[in-house]
Amino acid sequence: MKRTITLLRKRGPTPSPQNNITFANAVANVAFKDGKVVSFGNSFSKPSSFASSTATISVDAAISAAEKALDGTHNKIPTTLEYLVQNQNKGTWYEAFIDAHSGKFISSIDLVANAAYQVLPIFKQDLTEGFEFLQDPQNPASSPLGWHNDGTSATNDTSGNNVLAYLDQDLTATTTQSSAGLIFNYTQDPSLSPSEQVNSDAARTNVFYILNTWHDVVYLYGFTESAFNFQQTNVKSGGLGGDRVLASVQNSEGLDNANFGTPPDGQSGQMNMYLWDATDPERDGALENDIVTHEMTHGLTNRMTGGGTGRCLQIIESQGLGEGWSDAMADWMEHVAAPISDFTLGSYVIDDPAGIRSHPYSTNSSVNPYTYASLLEAGEVHDIGEVWANMLHNVHAALVDAHGFSKTARTDPSGSEGNIVFLHLFIDALALQPCQPDFLQARDAIIQADTNRYSGSNKCLLWKVFASRGLGFKAFDYTDDFSVPDGC
Repeated sequence: MKRTITLLRKRGPTPSPQNNITFANAVANVAFKDGKVVSFGNSFSKPSSFASSTATISVDAAISAAEKALDGTHNKIPTTLEYLVQNQNKGTWYEAFIDAHSGKFISSIDLVANAAYQVLPIFKQDLTEGFEFLQDPQNPASSPLGWHNDGTSATNDTSGNNVLAYLDQDLTATTTQSSAGLIFNYTQDPSLSPSEQVNSDAARTNVFYILNTWHDVVYLYGFTESAFNFQQTNVKSGGLGGDRVLASVQNSEGLDNANFGTPPDGQSGQMNMYLWDATDPERDGALENDIVTHEMTHGLTNRMTGGGTGRCLQIIESQGLGEGWSDAMADWMEHVAAPISDFTLGSYVIDDPAGIRSHPYSTNSSVNPYTYASLLEAGEVHDIGEVWANMLHNVHAALVDAHGFSKTARTDPSGSEGNIVFLHLFIDALALQPCQPDFLQARDAIIQADTNRYSGSNKCLLWKVFASRGLGFKAFDYTDDFSVPDGC
């Protein structure tokens, strides 16, 4: 498959001593509380020498080299000259990025429309738990334009301000309302091939609903325009518009997988959902909500870590953290009561209750034995992600045990219950950690987030949970430590 290539694109002037040429991945993050700096991090470095600031090859030659190396075609986004201090050779996003549009908001009229969808509610894992007909699931606090208006025009299909869900490679192949009034009532038939019209319509409708619901939930917890979220029109100030998520359903370029490409703020995120062939007929990943949520969460973590560049989770440990956050978000979305029970992911698509991970996520070490030292045996990013996701599962469970569970956490972030506290810390911490974080920095960012938001009231709880899985106060270099700071 030919890929569309985005060469380095300037994210605004970041002057350096070298003739005002930007340093790629040189990002600082500062947190304030009560008008004072409470934490500071950066991914700066001090090179001993600099290459010449005058290029010795032409732009055309650089484009040609990139096209040859990546088997792709330049997408005409303007190139820039940048210093690359740390060369990341893994995890580069090659997906087909979409050119940013200005999308300036020109109206404050509330254009919310009634709508109804035959879908799998976001708290259900897959279609074995049953479809429901949901009326008006959009949250005006997060999506004031509604789900079927992009700030310029109203739609009657699976497109809007947050998401464009379409079939395979055709951006125009959306699912149109089944009846007037934005009614999307398509009944999926699991005995038929996913490619049957009613099944592909049901799949696109479900992805459109899940991604919009996900948008509305995380918006309440801080993934807003100013935090570089995905919207065609940014209703509130901050960030760049023109970047709703493009969701390809039943993408024919892959099998038994899914992925998400996160370019910088202002360019659309690209989700690709594939079919799975462990069964006959094949099963559609678009109808397994935990996989859809997992992929969408890559957009959150890639955008919020490093200030909207999409570049700051690319070394292997940082990529692994990204996989872990994505599993943990699916885990959070699908829990409906206390206590926090064991969680598996991907059971439906492979027709196996054990799912697609090596162990369930669990507070029981006999069910999931992973500790920080398990990273020494982790061979790839999903293996690393399982270690982090299980730690977050344990944090979530401990917070719920301590503070209770809110059944309205997806629509009301103001409570003090444990699942609300967990998602606030999850999202707050992303902006506090440095570019290319490791486990220690990701842990510290969560503890700092608790200091910032809750005056450190959960500090010892958090340390004890992390320490119980080897990520204690003196943990270092993938060696387990089970200690906590003095006072805990």
